[in-house]
Amino acid sequence: MTQRYMLLTGASRGIGHATVKLFLERGWRVLTVSRQPFSEECRWPSARESHIQADLADLTQIDKLVADVRERLDGAALHALVNNAGISPKGPGGARLGVIGSDALIWTTVLNVNLVSIALLARALLPELEAAKGSIVNVTSIAGSRVHPFAGVAYAASKAGLAALTREIAHEFGSHGVRANAIAPGEIATSILSPGTDLLVEATVPMKRLGTPREVAETVHFLCSETSAYINGAEIHINGGQHV
Repeated sequence: MTQRYMLLTGASRGIGHATVKLFLERGWRVLTVSRQPFSEECRWPSARESHIQADLADLTQIDKLVADVRERLDGAALHALVNNAGISPKGPGGARLGVIGSDALIWTTVLNVNLVSIALLARALLPELEAAKGSIVNVTSIAGSRVHPFAGVAYAASKAGLAALTREIAHEFGSHGVRANAIAPGEIATSILSPGTDLLVEATVPMKRLGTPREVAETVHFLCSETSAYINGAEIHINGGQHV
């Protein structure tokens, strides 16, 4: 069988961490990207050698990141690009940042990481994705379609934009044999949950529990597999019914 390769951004914790482990279990080779140096918490084989440090807020780093990816692929095709990196700045004491509290620097930083860098990565890596008839999976959010009590305005707007970008990529790349879909997680049990999430889950989630990173990772894997070969331009909600 052909060795399959995935590039995943935002791999150091939570959903990204769980996704890497699941794909490795199923025989994929994984390249990871994070603005942080390699984390010793990533204890899978070849983790250190497969890690690329890059700050997606700085769009001038995209070209070097793509060059590093190509060097590590060494001529191989890229079967999956999973854009999981995202930031959601908070105010003093973890307060939600609305329009009044969000200055130009916050907007620029959030949009660069959560939206613009994704478009530039997909554009640059299209040849490698086309060679594999690969799949792009973008991680949006429930905050992209409704006001969320913890997610700030710049984060919410970036995720709504990412849903639109996913549709645009699906439309444009489909003729190249490359699919693009999105997943929109709700309240997932990670280390960055805001205080009060338990009350939110009780009030708004019909299943009355948090989702797990593994459940999200399984959906990402499905969208990168042949089982979903005719799914293109979709956004799958992973939130226990919170959106209904």
